[in-house]
Amino acid sequence: MTFHMLIGGAEEAAEGNKKFDRIDPVTGEVATTVAAASVEDALKAAKAAGAAYPAWSKTGPGERRALLFKAADALEAKTDEIVGLMIAETGATGAWAAFNCMLSAGILREAAGMTTQITGEIIPSDKPGTLAMAQRKSLGVCLGIAPWNAPVILGVRAVAIAIACGNTAILKASELCPATHLAIGQAFKEAGFPDGVMNVVTNAPEDAADVVSALISAPEVRHINFTGSTTVGRIIAQKAAMQLKPVLLELGGKAPMVILDDADLEGAVNGAAFGAFMNQGQICMSTERFIVHEGIADKFVEAFAAKANALPAGNPRDKVVLGSLVTMEAAEKMDALIEDAVAKGAKIVAGGSRDGTIVKATLLDGVTPEMRIYEEESFGPVKPIVRVKDDAEAVRVANDTAYGLSAAVYSGNIQRAMAVADQIDSGICHINGPTVGDEAQMPFGGTKDSGYGRFGGKAGVESFTSTRWVTIEDPAQHYPF
Repeated sequence: MTFHMLIGGAEEAAEGNKKFDRIDPVTGEVATTVAAASVEDALKAAKAAGAAYPAWSKTGPGERRALLFKAADALEAKTDEIVGLMIAETGATGAWAAFNCMLSAGILREAAGMTTQITGEIIPSDKPGTLAMAQRKSLGVCLGIAPWNAPVILGVRAVAIAIACGNTAILKASELCPATHLAIGQAFKEAGFPDGVMNVVTNAPEDAADVVSALISAPEVRHINFTGSTTVGRIIAQKAAMQLKPVLLELGGKAPMVILDDADLEGAVNGAAFGAFMNQGQICMSTERFIVHEGIADKFVEAFAAKANALPAGNPRDKVVLGSLVTMEAAEKMDALIEDAVAKGAKIVAGGSRDGTIVKATLLDGVTPEMRIYEEESFGPVKPIVRVKDDAEAVRVANDTAYGLSAAVYSGNIQRAMAVADQIDSGICHINGPTVGDEAQMPFGGTKDSGYGRFGGKAGVESFTSTRWVTIEDPAQHYPF
């Protein structure tokens, strides 16, 4: 069976019926066979979205809301199907895949609720008899480029609020989970959206750069959002800048969890384990540095290591907490990070081994700035512990990174925790909660090399609309000549 693209409301094969295979990272067998778009296919999707935009932008909020609710129901009904696809294509656990479907349905319902919250304002004017207004207007065709690690959540997020605001959308699927992303398009189709409002393009890895460049350059496309690595985000931002098109970027992270010496030890360990090892650490918000006050460090490390060593890792089809990393290259990177840290003086206190693409929950204590793991995003279940002497050093280490997406601070003193959190440069910060957390209505995004712009709620409306100044004036007003 070949999975086809969704273009203009129809399932479309690629030009020349070109296909590519996504390989199951655990079994090494073909997980899915999918249409491999050409540049011409990508431009066809852009034209379809462009043709659908005029009518969709004039569709009332009630109709948009009703269709988005139907899409949420359709997506939830596909949960079993999507769980199977995610396991096969990405090596994710069934629990993570099911959570993706649940939160994505919530994102669609939140977007539905925002259709009547796209408001403007009345602005006082100095001209007598003039009513001046600021309106929020849709942009046109929005291109969403989504990654593989939380494919349903991030695929839906890339298009939901854009469509709610009256834009049409193209989802450029990840090469590592193309069929999973196509399932999102099918949910929109089953919900009854007009042809061309939602389109999904899939491509082979070798064609990614050309397909993305063509979509960014397509005259119909007026906005781009990208979730993925900082390296690729820079390229996309540069290409979009050449076209004078706005971009929303949600990129890499090196999220710190600061554990102060008055923290609840059990609560900190539980939050640390979830933040570090959910989806094998392959989440942009995953805790990438544990910054621990030396007064509590020994007890924390002992308890955290015991917790990590108890987490089962294996084939995601079995009852495990840690499934597979997405590729063998990702798994081999864990070996390199561990080897480098140990050679420079770090100590393995949990895990440290792997079986193919299955890597055990691993903790490295005594990490210093000379080690790769200190500054490099692991995007896997290998995590560094950095010991600090006081709050000031904790803040310095937390900010000693190019990234600024998520952060966390654990303390029994909320005023102290707030003082530390306020000094950490990140778009998101949780006190006494893990760095991993997402809600559809929250403003989600980062600072520094973690990108710019925000998804979620009213912030999402601002990202996917523009402001227009409109006046109603006295036709008999006085002019100087």
